[in-house]
Amino acid sequence: MKYIRKKQRLNNWIVAGAGALAAATAVSTGQCAASSDPLLDALIKKGVLTEAEAKDIQAETQTNSATATMSKFKIADTIKNLNLYGDMRFRYEYRSADNPRAAGLTPGDTYYRERFRYAFRFGLKGDLYDNFSYGIRLETSSNPRSTWVTFGDDTGKSNGAGGGTPSDRSSDGLTIGQVYLNWHPAEYYEMTVGRMPMPLYTTPMVWDSDIEPEGAFEKFKLSLGNVDLFADAGQFLYQDANPDNRIPSSDTFMFAWQLGAVVKLDHDMSFKFAPTIYNYTGHGTGNGLNIPFVGQGSATGTNPGSTGATGVAAFNQNGINDLLVFELPAEFNMNLGKYHVRAFGDFGYNLEGDDRARAAFAAGGGMGGSFPNAAHPGTGNSMAYQVGIGIGNAGPIYGPTQGLVYGSTSKKNTWEARAYWQHVEQYALDVNLMDSDFLEGRGNLEGFYTAFAYGFTDAIIGTVRFGYGSRINNRLDTGGSNFDLPGLNPINNYHIVQADLTWRF
Repeated sequence: MKYIRKKQRLNNWIVAGAGALAAATAVSTGQCAASSDPLLDALIKKGVLTEAEAKDIQAETQTNSATATMSKFKIADTIKNLNLYGDMRFRYEYRSADNPRAAGLTPGDTYYRERFRYAFRFGLKGDLYDNFSYGIRLETSSNPRSTWVTFGDDTGKSNGAGGGTPSDRSSDGLTIGQVYLNWHPAEYYEMTVGRMPMPLYTTPMVWDSDIEPEGAFEKFKLSLGNVDLFADAGQFLYQDANPDNRIPSSDTFMFAWQLGAVVKLDHDMSFKFAPTIYNYTGHGTGNGLNIPFVGQGSATGTNPGSTGATGVAAFNQNGINDLLVFELPAEFNMNLGKYHVRAFGDFGYNLEGDDRARAAFAAGGGMGGSFPNAAHPGTGNSMAYQVGIGIGNAGPIYGPTQGLVYGSTSKKNTWEARAYWQHVEQYALDVNLMDSDFLEGRGNLEGFYTAFAYGFTDAIIGTVRFGYGSRINNRLDTGGSNFDLPGLNPINNYHIVQADLTWRF
């Protein structure tokens, strides 16, 4: 009897010691015990512990580990949960444009940029009580269409004037990329306010994936059998002209109206489409928005947007006059065994494109003189379209800006490839919103884009991209302005090569 009691006491001490050791190990490493702990397995095999006792130790270890970790932080009682996320990316990039008319270049010259770059994004998001959620994200670069920063391009060096010091940080910094609140009181309705991740179903042909619209957004959802319907409405502040010295206000708003559906054909096939209308109110007083878009370059190399002798920005690239854009993005998804195939596309048409062309013709003084190749209004150049295909491992979520190619998901040894053809005519879309990488965010260009991504680990992705474009209508220039190749208009032929290494967390 005395022997049995001593053995029980010994077992109790062993159980307590094993639990303490496992808890200490978990706390020191910041991790919970694994589902199969080697120490506990060994004690079970020797008959010191039963499986039930081992499970109790694991449960207690996880509780102690979570308590020890959370005790270091004080989180407001209104926050239900908090999720840290982000990515760090490194890139080699080459861009080139054949341009016959720009300062310092002669007809037939090629302008190119070869850069090593980095980008960093860090965010917090989660749920609040009473059906609210939140999101905050910091990111590099203040460029609204790019989070990338170029190594060695800091103040005093990028203009070739010398000065500065190696590894200067003048152009490196963090800005607020997203700050928003979401309210979802019911399954069928939600709304978001703030600077938000793109809430619409759209493609980079119309919206650069780095643009985070500001304003308000509402979504309605309804499921009918195998069909999920949705209706979206966006009220985005395009430009705030401060101070407001006019009645009515001169602030510019862009409104988006979208109806869409996801049709589940069977377990492995679905079809999605969403016709959308974009319209604008007000044209502001800054950045050239209130001046008709022209889209033509200058024979003397004058930077687009400059003011001519008549006081009119004859070469304006930013005007949003006469834009009533219809967009129809669509995709077909299908699983084939362990692979996912996605056929996708987008169609855009400016219902006021002819008026936009006539306004450009008039603002450019009839497009004569400096613009011998554009001696006509150019009406009819109001259409854009994209058509492509993608294939990758089944499992990840794919979309216009989702998948391994865009770094939104990763898993070891998974891969994705996609390619598409894109055609954007001069007066079809808002050139201030288009993707600034492929086709340089310009109108009157068409070409193909390819990308391949591979997951080296669950967190590291390698991606390569290649794109080529050429001018559609040789009697019109390539309207639009972008920080990457500024002041080049027209662009006859365009190339882009990118190689990325991404750490996603």
